Amino acid sequence: MGSNRSGMFIKLCCLLSVFALVLTGCREEKVEQEKELLVYCGITMIKPMTEIAEIIEKEYGCKILITKGGSGNLLKSIKANMIGDLYLPGSSSYIQNCFEEGLITDTVPVGYNKAAMMVKKGNPKDIKDSLDSLTDKRFYVAIGNPESGSIGRETKKILDKKGIFHQVIKNVQMMTTDSKDLIRLIKDDEADLVVNWYATATWPENRDSITVLPISNEFAGKKKLVLGLLRFSSFPEIAKAFMKYASSDKGRIIFNKYGLYDVK
Repeated sequence: MGSNRSGMFIKLCCLLSVFALVLTGCREEKVEQEKELLVYCGITMIKPMTEIAEIIEKEYGCKILITKGGSGNLLKSIKANMIGDLYLPGSSSYIQNCFEEGLITDTVPVGYNKAAMMVKKGNPKDIKDSLDSLTDKRFYVAIGNPESGSIGRETKKILDKKGIFHQVIKNVQMMTTDSKDLIRLIKDDEADLVVNWYATATWPENRDSITVLPISNEFAGKKKLVLGLLRFSSFPEIAKAFMKYASSDKGRIIFNKYGLYDVK
């Protein structure tokens, strides 16, 4: 009887050991499946970042979630939640803010953008390619909010440099949060003139609806796009691989495809 009990005990221990190994394997597999990166991306850069994310997902067997919005609003979310892996705002000034507050540990340049004035295709109201047109009361003018997005911040810098920011504000009928809404206002005939990132006018869904009125380099220069690694990244090695690809020659081709590198 004692021998039988001993044998049963040994069998039970073996079964429990096998069960434990199976559970451990399941846990490891589950952990492997749960590699998930969170990327904060300004709306204007969403297309190339999505394309690169798909490449990295396949190569590293991970999932990449991209949350888009105005760069300023995204930064507020980062500060409030303290989660995520990468941050790409529309202006490097936001990256500088992150460095100052210890939110970012590493960066790479990935492209360029530049602000421009935009009107309906063909410029039916014959609006002159001068910043002073933004003060003309004959036109319904919209600009980005400097507090919520990179294009709003850049527009303020341009108009301050020209010395007409307060005049333009008096003539502005609407302030929007981001570049996507500025495009919509022109396409839906809700505005005559906006200031927006040049790249958005080059996209297939917009190019037949928008005419660009360039802003002189004296006031609107090329703005470097910088991708930052967040201090609290859960998967920094994969995030760094994303950064390396985005800043490579292959990444440059992708960004340039969406008007975000060879900007004049």
